[in-house]
Amino acid sequence: MISLQFLLTAFVVVIAPGTGVIYTLALGLGRGRTAALWAAFGCTFGIVPHLLAATLGVAAILHTSALLFNIVKFAGVAYLLYLAWQALKSGGALAVSSNTSTEPGWRIARRGALINILNPKLSLFFLALLPPFLSGNAANATAEMVLLGAVFMAMTFAVFVIYGVFAARARAWILGSEAIMRWLNRSFAAIFAALAGRMALERAS
Repeated sequence: MISLQFLLTAFVVVIAPGTGVIYTLALGLGRGRTAALWAAFGCTFGIVPHLLAATLGVAAILHTSALLFNIVKFAGVAYLLYLAWQALKSGGALAVSSNTSTEPGWRIARRGALINILNPKLSLFFLALLPPFLSGNAANATAEMVLLGAVFMAMTFAVFVIYGVFAARARAWILGSEAIMRWLNRSFAAIFAALAGRMALERAS
């Protein structure tokens, strides 16, 4: 069940830069290591509803209901555009700045969780990713899905932490250049806006 093939497949999926990775990098560069760890935790926690949906079969309902899918999708689009604005705005939650912030970690984690919760494609993704690695014993299917999901989440958190720590280490270097900070803020804003555009074009099937 937890085979080398599953671990390699999960690793390739997790390491690929996505919205959660971008968010974690932005927090690492903008706020430092502690903020990046909270971001990694939040993004990982945001996977839970989709794993549960895939395990319980709720994902199929979401993707057969165009209305429900579009409600979640456009909420996600609006949220990504909000994050793009936060990267551009001076003093915004995602702005890379030399100023330190005392924002509570739970708020950073909450934003990270919402990034994944409001992505309706994730539940379908897990519905497609996990079943091929089950043993085939119907009686153990739910337990095996939960176990595979837990391994995937642990791997996600570990990889995101590495990304975040790397970004935090680079923070000291970029703080010496206002031009680099402006470029990074505009880049993060453009990336989140592009991700919002891509999500807006997604369909339930």
